Order: sequence, then C-alpha cells, then structure tokens
Amino acid sequence: MLNFSFYSPTKVIFGKGAELSAADEIRNFGGSRVMVVYGGGSVVRSGLLDRIGKELDQAGLPYLTLGGVRPNPRVKLAREGVQKAYDFGADFILGVGGGSVIDTAKAIAIGAANFGTDIWRFWLKELVPQKALPVGAVLTIPAAGSETSNSAVLTNEDTQAKRGLNIALNRPRFALMNPELSYTLPDFQVICGVVDIMMHTLDRYFTTTEGNELTDGIAEALLRDVIRNGAVAVRDHHNYAAMSELMWCGSLSHNGLTGLGRVNDFSVHQLGHELSGHFDVTHGASLSTMWGPWAQNVYAAKPERFAHYAKAVWDVETGSAEESAKAGIERTVNYFRSIGAPTSFSELGIGVRDDKTLQELTDSCTFRGKRTIGQFKMLDAGDIHSIYKLANH
Repeated sequence: MLNFSFYSPTKVIFGKGAELSAADEIRNFGGSRVMVVYGGGSVVRSGLLDRIGKELDQAGLPYLTLGGVRPNPRVKLAREGVQKAYDFGADFILGVGGGSVIDTAKAIAIGAANFGTDIWRFWLKELVPQKALPVGAVLTIPAAGSETSNSAVLTNEDTQAKRGLNIALNRPRFALMNPELSYTLPDFQVICGVVDIMMHTLDRYFTTTEGNELTDGIAEALLRDVIRNGAVAVRDHHNYAAMSELMWCGSLSHNGLTGLGRVNDFSVHQLGHELSGHFDVTHGASLSTMWGPWAQNVYAAKPERFAHYAKAVWDVETGSAEESAKAGIERTVNYFRSIGAPTSFSELGIGVRDDKTLQELTDSCTFRGKRTIGQFKMLDAGDIHSIYKLANH
C-alpha cells in the first residue's frame, strides 16, 4: 500500500426527510445569504424546491435561485451564477440536484470567492484557487458522488472541452441524502447513475499497485452491491432499499475511499469526457460506451488484475488468467447492456463516425499531443485512437 492522505470532512445526513435539515445545516456552517442552484423542472414539479425555500424563509435566511443546470454542466451558466452570487452577497451555495448541479455550485463557490478571475482558468490549471464559499448539497440522483467528493467537472461549450478540478476546497460542508428524492427519475438517469458509481470505483481499482487488500475489499464489496441493487433500481425506482444502497455507494465511490493507497487510472473518464464534450452525451452513458474497448486494449498489460476482478466481483473461475480476464470484461459489458446502458457509439446515439472524427477525439483527449493518459497502461495517441475505433460500431 502506498502512502496516502485522506480527509473527507463532509457531514452526511441520510434517510427520509433529510432535505428538511438544509436551513439548520447552512446556519451551522455559517451561512446567512444563500444561492440555491438547481437543474431542470423535476425539483420544481416534485415540490422539493418549494419545500427548501420554505425552510430557508422560516429560518430567516435570504436566498436567490439559479436554475437551468444541464448534464455536462456549462461554464457559461457557472459564470452567470458567480456574478449573481457576488451581487447578492451570497456567503453559502446550496446545490439541489445531482452531480451536474453540485459541480456547478462548487464552481460558483470558487468564482464568487475569487471574483474578477474567470473560473475556467482554474479548470485549465492555469491558477489554483486558495478560497471558496462553503457549499452544501441536497442530493436527488445517486450517481456522480459529487456530494462528498473533491471533484467538479465543467464543460466549455465554446471549445467543446470538458475538464475536472480536484481540490480540497470542492468538498461540500454537508450532504443531505434522502433516497425517496430519486423516485421520480427517468429510467435513463437511473441507468447512467449505476454506471457512474461503478466507474468511479473501477477507474481506481485497475492499478499497478500491489498488496492493497483492504482497499480492494472495499471496492469489490461496493461493486457487488451496486451491480445487485442497480438491477433492482432500474426495474423499480420506488424500491427504497435498492435506492438507499445506490445513493450511499455513489458517495463512497467518489469520496476517495475506494482508491486509497494506490495509483489511480481514470482513463475511461478521460475518454468519455471527449464524447460528452463533442456530442453532449450523458456522462454515465459515455463511460459504459468506453469501458469495454478500454479493457480490451489494456487487460494484457496485467491480466492477473482483471482475473482477480472477475473472481471477486463476478465469481468467475476459469483455467488461465487471460481466460478469466476476458470473462470478467464480458460479464461487465453484458451487465451494462442488461440494464440498458450503451456499449458502442451506435448504442450511445452518435452513430458510426468517420476516422476524421476519431482523430479529433484523440487529439482533444491528448491535449493536441501534450499528454498521455492512464496508469494501469499508459495510453498514447495510437492507443487512444485504437480504443475509439473499438467503440465505433
């Protein structure tokens, strides 16, 4: 096990009615003027936004709202939020929704605390923010894990670039997690959430680090739990037990716990980000599309690791490490298909693309030849192009 530092300070309030603690928790963490960030109409139609507004009113907390967050959250809206938060004098940002909403809230919190600096410069790693407003989260979608993570992802619609910023300032002060709030989700959002949770662990699990038994065991148990309960939740969104498991797994999959003490990979995320940036596809769908082609390209670098995964997660036992590795990959891809997640460009809805497009995706992923990606197997432009070709059917 490698040396590590782990700090996950987010206070979690989990269970039925958790969202009713919003006003109290904002006050507990020093908030007095609140910007509430949300996405589309679901939090309005369900009455959740009104309930939270009433809680803030009763607590004497002035607030303003910013809606319209979309999947693959846009830097343009975050910039708008920064200006509004600054003009209002907000000292606390509350995200009500899923990962895109919470990521936008984090971006606004950084921008408002560093007013006058374009937030995209932080996401491009040109500058490192030293301060941010506090953020809280009311989670409605078990998926991205942003409610407890140090990560926030933004998309620049002008350049089609999707970038992540992983810093301690991004950790929310609190996360209010009521699985009942996920009951009204469309099927596809539940499906993509299951994939997202799995991938946040898989991108940490496939590593060159040896002898990390406890972290392996935590990751494997989480994956088995998501696989089992994800299939139930996709069939029945009102299954509280299954949604509870998914919601908690989502948080643990991305708060850093499943990657402690080892080198992490995250190639599949980098490959998927290009699909989201260029074609505006849902994040989880991009990940299920790219995982199989990535695994086919890299497994031979260390088939024993894939064989271990196949046995621990899928109960696969065959003759050789290579046979087990291939079986584990096949089981994973088949699971994605079984819940309705895409596993190719055609299933993703972008169709078979010409080689010019594949080359553009490759160039963008490598930052025009300035980087390689991955740790399990370091991927150069040739590898990345080959992986996109494997998905292009």
